[in-house]
Order: sequence, then C-alpha cells, then structure tokens
Amino acid sequence: MLIHVNEKNIPYETITKVVDCLKNGGIIIYPTDTVYALGCDITQTRAIERICKLKGIKPEKSNFSFVCSDLSHLSEYTRAIPNHVFRVMKKALPGPYTFILEANNNVPKLLKQEKKTVGIRVPDNAICREIVERLGNPLISTSLHNTSDDILEYFSDPEVIDQHYGEVVDMVIDGGFGNIYTSTVIDCSGEGFEVVREGLGSLEVLG
Repeated sequence: MLIHVNEKNIPYETITKVVDCLKNGGIIIYPTDTVYALGCDITQTRAIERICKLKGIKPEKSNFSFVCSDLSHLSEYTRAIPNHVFRVMKKALPGPYTFILEANNNVPKLLKQEKKTVGIRVPDNAICREIVERLGNPLISTSLHNTSDDILEYFSDPEVIDQHYGEVVDMVIDGGFGNIYTSTVIDCSGEGFEVVREGLGSLEVLG
C-alpha cells in the first residue's frame, strides 16, 4: 500500500493508520533525511524477523538502527552516555548521523545475542519523527540497499520502491524523493569518537 504524505502538512489520520500497522506487527518503508528505510516497531519480534528474512540476514548479526523521535528514548536502550558524547549528539541531532553506543539489557534479546552496542538515529525528517513519536517507542530500521552494494537511483523514488517492494511490506510511505547518500556513522562506544562511515553528515560536529 502506497501512502502519500506531505512533510509540511502531515495528516493525523494517515499517521494513525501507519502506527496501527506497526503496532499490529507490520513493516513499512518510510522516508528519512538520508535514504528510504525499512522499519518496524521495536517490540514486534515477528516483524523484526520479517525484515531480516527480506534482507537475508540473521537478527543477531544485523546492523539495525534504533530510530527515535528525540533523545529522550536513549536511556531506555543504552548505558550511561558520557557528557562529551551527549553534547555532540545534541548538536548533531536531528540529522543524518548514526551514533553507536553501548547497549543495555532493554535491547530486544533477538538483536543482542552477539552485540554489545546499538546504533541510534534521530533523522531530520518530520514524517519519520511523527511516526516514532506517535508510536511511543523507537523503530528498528535498516536501509533498503545492502551495505556492500551501491545505492541505486530507484531507491530514492517512492513509486518505484513501491513497485519493487509493495508486495512484501505492509506500507510504503511516499514522502517525496529521498536521498541517495547514507548517514555518517560515529562509534562512541569506546574512549573517543571513531568515524565508521562518512556519509551525509558533516564531521564538523565532532570539533
């Protein structure tokens, strides 16, 4: 199901349908401030398994991000964040960054079997943040493309995305053309900052 949403005028009823879908174990494709992404409710184990099957990966070896509407969810899924890390995150977010932090015991066991960290995203996209805020907890999220592959142009066109994926997901949220660049990934789980991947986000936030 393809649903058109204007980021500048987001209908309450439309987001209600999306949230109901997620709460019922649905998976969606939705816009972010970088590439379009696959997502589901973090509490829906079967939905996470569906995404893993679709991507051909094992949950415990996945590199999913937790997409939040703001920084208020962090303490629910991460260990205490050092002040210097929090200052950088507060400056950078919402924005095209993924911050890797130490995970706590609230991270779903399905995802944590071999991992001690979690990636946190707060995209600068009103549609995405409205969905997460109304849902009340983070989305488990992954980009449509595989990390080893180039991002093909069709991944930015929601109508073409719907043609490719509409039959295997529950909803495709059309928020306009997406980007073809990924987020900048910064590992904050050690003593300093390690740039794992340079993407759309500027590294000046670390200065």
